[in-house]
Amino acid sequence: MSRCIDIRDAACPLTWVRTRVALDQLAAGETLEVLVVEGESLDNVPRTAEEEGHSVASREPWPQAGQGAWRVLLVKRTPGARSDLLP
Repeated sequence: MSRCIDIRDAACPLTWVRTRVALDQLAAGETLEVLVVEGESLDNVPRTAEEEGHSVASREPWPQAGQGAWRVLLVKRTPGARSDLLP
């Protein structure tokens, strides 16, 4: 894993802002581990990542981080991914 961020204490849209900043610091193909809580951030972070051309490698409950915690693994898009092609 390349990097891990814990955004369990953040509310949308800050959850995506913090995720996007972390993704911007990675090289293409590197992995970002994101700890979220179930609900809005669990729905929105993976969906928005995919909309921007990143891959969601996994999404699983992560009880090690507390009740209601989930771990989402994102793989940063490679150049030429679909969001690079949009105007």
